[in-house]
Amino acid sequence: MGGKVDGYLDCTSPYSYFAITHLRKVRPLLKQYGVEVEFHPVFLGGINVGSGNKPPWTLPAKAKYGPYDLKRAIEQFQTPKISSPPFFPILSVVPQRAMLVVKDRHSNEAFEKCFVSTWEYSFIKHIDISKPDALAKMLGEHFDAAEVKEIMRLMATPPYKEKLTANTKKALDLGAFGAPWFWLRNEKGEEEPLFGSDRFAYMWRFLGVEFEDVRIVDKEKQDGKAKL
Repeated sequence: MGGKVDGYLDCTSPYSYFAITHLRKVRPLLKQYGVEVEFHPVFLGGINVGSGNKPPWTLPAKAKYGPYDLKRAIEQFQTPKISSPPFFPILSVVPQRAMLVVKDRHSNEAFEKCFVSTWEYSFIKHIDISKPDALAKMLGEHFDAAEVKEIMRLMATPPYKEKLTANTKKALDLGAFGAPWFWLRNEKGEEEPLFGSDRFAYMWRFLGVEFEDVRIVDKEKQDGKAKL
């Protein structure tokens, strides 16, 4: 048994939020199968440009359909209700760089909790963390004042600007055209991509994780048992 899930996520993507919350929730079960999960901050704007993709809200039909899909995802993943803030699409370059700093300097659990906060601030609290004061406030929920100051300093330095660019390029090289984007490796060493937060059955099957798929209940059989 064994495998690896690398998730390339951006805090401007609500479906990246569903992905990270779900994968964090099921991680203890995935560990039973030897499957590791790691998250990588990327810049979705760069992925869209590099792949030639267009954000769904720029296409009238997709924009009209979006609220239905969002409502269903909230119900499916049992997350707090999220909604697009007035400043959407979120300018994610700065907070994504900050998350790279956090990932380098702190435990994986601390990094992931902080990363989740980027979505909570943007889509639940509707606080624009592309603004320095708001980002510092969010970071302050996880780290002391001195560490927040250091994170804010480091994220503006060339190494972290370059690191976000490199992460984004890697995702593009792996075929990414949106987020969440996943790169999967199973116990046989086979690898393949997967896009989106509504295809986990495909992920589990490829990784050899046993699961109960969506199935229709046989109503006649169920009704028959009820009459016995």
